[in-house]
Amino acid sequence: EKIFRHSNKLQFQNAMRISRAMESVGPMVEAIAAIGVGLALMYVYFSQISAAKFLALNMGIFLLYEPIKALSRIQIVMERSIQAMTEIFKILDTKPSVVEPPDAIDLPPSEGRLQLENVTFRYAGGIDDAVKELNLEIEPGKTYALVGASGAGKSTILSLLLRLYDPTSGVIRVDGYDLKKVTQKSLREQIGLVTQETFLFHDTIFKNIQFGRLKATKEEVEAAARTAFAHDFIMAQPQGYQTVIGDKGCLLSGGQQQRLAIARALLKNAPILLLDEATSALDSESEKQIQSALETLAAGRTVIAIAHRLSTILSADQIVVMEEGHIKEVGTHAELIEQSGYYRRLYDMQFNVDREKPTAREDEPFIVEEVFA
Repeated sequence: EKIFRHSNKLQFQNAMRISRAMESVGPMVEAIAAIGVGLALMYVYFSQISAAKFLALNMGIFLLYEPIKALSRIQIVMERSIQAMTEIFKILDTKPSVVEPPDAIDLPPSEGRLQLENVTFRYAGGIDDAVKELNLEIEPGKTYALVGASGAGKSTILSLLLRLYDPTSGVIRVDGYDLKKVTQKSLREQIGLVTQETFLFHDTIFKNIQFGRLKATKEEVEAAARTAFAHDFIMAQPQGYQTVIGDKGCLLSGGQQQRLAIARALLKNAPILLLDEATSALDSESEKQIQSALETLAAGRTVIAIAHRLSTILSADQIVVMEEGHIKEVGTHAELIEQSGYYRRLYDMQFNVDREKPTAREDEPFIVEEVFA
């Protein structure tokens, strides 16, 4: 917070300095012009030149007014441009934290087996480790759910699997291959990602789905949309698949955006799927539709899902319970309930809160109650 306030204060001071400089240009030039006219009058008075020459001199002064004013503004624009270019080159010169070795190999088609061996990671400038000595084996074709409080390290695990960061210590393997020894392109080609905040382009619906696999045909894009329960709402748009959806999909609802993201992931057809709070910001009706689409998407894939709503991951093959960067418990929903540990407390607390919420209609029960029925 202190860093943000300091940066914000510097930005404000720089903006005010530039504004003052730009606004002072006009009065300065006008003052110079007034002085010039005064000097011209004095010159006429003492030199006794003709009226025609006097008018010519004044016309010359007035013709110089706008060019001088524009020239003075150019200096301010140049200063601002130099400052901006300095920041741009600072970013361009920043060395990436993840470096691909020159002898990196392409990852063969993956079956989806993942291994975390004594993995510890700390963010740059961090005081504590985000995850500590994690040991976890994820079997291919199964669904693993990561649950725990905010800051437990769930999203960090997904970032490490995508190799957005390298572990501080320990090894992460895919089908026995160390992530540090395979190319990032080949790794990410085999991972699908659906997040809570879907990134959509200011382009057509067709292009946004096709981004999952750029060489996909029209038929393949439409098939993915149908599987993701997106085809019907797409066809209801003014231009169907050719409808432009605005910056970040602003012309669509949250549920519609998520279905496009799922269609994109289906089109990619990656063997490993990462889900980061894919339904947390949706209403109950949209959540049911998205959950159905996610179940279709997860079939036959290795799935790692982060969820705060326990009702969405009760059917997971394994639930990994995390606390302060450690794995606290691992098991199925039934096994963890039997243990009466940390997961059971989370479950009881969340279920009681959900059960006490009022429903809009008696015939429209909570999704959490439907799961437990």
